[in-house]
Amino acid sequence: MNQAPAAVIRQAGGEDLQAVIEVGLRTWPATYAPIAGKDYVAMGLSKWWTDEATIPAIRAGRVLVAEVDGEIVGMTSFGPLDGHFMIWKLYVVPEAQGAGLGHRLLTAAINRAHSEDYEQVRLSYLVGNDHAATFYERHGFVEYEREHGGSGIPDSIWVRLQLRDPKMRNPKENDR
Repeated sequence: MNQAPAAVIRQAGGEDLQAVIEVGLRTWPATYAPIAGKDYVAMGLSKWWTDEATIPAIRAGRVLVAEVDGEIVGMTSFGPLDGHFMIWKLYVVPEAQGAGLGHRLLTAAINRAHSEDYEQVRLSYLVGNDHAATFYERHGFVEYEREHGGSGIPDSIWVRLQLRDPKMRNPKENDR
């Protein structure tokens, strides 16, 4: 494991747009080409790593970045879906992996879920992404569903992290 660099985890702003997209452009080929092929990588980059796909999340305050020596080397994006806190993306550029930045980004996103009083954090990764499987399992996530990818795309494994007992009432409900 690399020595942990002096990194800042912070909310992304509009000036970070191209650097956030660059994280995807640098990580997706290395991560997904061996698992799903170059066509999947090209599709994902053109769909999820564009200005149009990234600007709304940054504007909503739903993107955090890891910055080392003034360079953004990792990012995570998250948001609500059907009453759950979803982590949509969590990537660290290949040369900065293994230094704890993914852990710090994930922890920051989980802390956000806690502060927004979510019961669970959910996310998915592709079958064959053994690095992601180990990483999320180490952080307490457990599998709850598999989704068939179809058309040559690997299946997705959906995992969740329980933040509080589902039987506990939301404290915010007491204020109503």
